[in-house]
Amino acid sequence: MKINTTYLILKTDEPIKSSTSKLRGYIGNTFKENYLLHNHYGDERFLYSYPLVQYHIMKDQAMILGIEEGVNSIKNIVDEINYLHLDKKYEVIDKQIYDKQYDVQPSSEEYHYKFVTPWMALNPSNYKEYKTIDNWKERKLFLNNILVGNILSMSKGLNIIVNKKLYVKSHLEEERVKYKNIEMTAFKGEFKVHYKIPDFFGFGKGVSQGFGSVKMIDDSFESIIND
Repeated sequence: MKINTTYLILKTDEPIKSSTSKLRGYIGNTFKENYLLHNHYGDERFLYSYPLVQYHIMKDQAMILGIEEGVNSIKNIVDEINYLHLDKKYEVIDKQIYDKQYDVQPSSEEYHYKFVTPWMALNPSNYKEYKTIDNWKERKLFLNNILVGNILSMSKGLNIIVNKKLYVKSHLEEERVKYKNIEMTAFKGEFKVHYKIPDFFGFGKGVSQGFGSVKMIDDSFESIIND
């Protein structure tokens, strides 16, 4: 299925040393009328579908990813973003927008990805189950099944039909991260799956704040960030 995306890169007068959550908070509070920018609407009700706007701070630069309806959400505000008030005030000195249409779907070809930000795979219930598994191979299978579930959830949120069983092969390592000021177990590493996933799409918990973001290995899109 063809999925439209836009990548907005905001270059600032100083390298951004703040957290992605502050970037999301600033944009969401500044443009409250657009619920896709903050994932909740009216009476603090939350939108639980796959986030169509995802925030990143990579290489000390802010990047906002818009997916499908999220594309217009970003383009409608880009002219109004002249500063970022995070831990301090950053002046936006350049804005770059890259539009790209991806064919997102299961594939006969196996693709290789890496997590460019920590993947928070575990919620309170499956964390307890994960900790009871002593064998690392069984832990890996447990995590692989969670990642398959994450991919299927993304597919459902984007109305992508998955008509084949997915299997993940992975090499993952634990790391500790802070999410909403709580220390949590996350994972870094690589995986392979028969599915075409766009660059910087996120999986797991905290997707809108940049967690669980993936990138295809050997893909050239990273040059955009390095320019």
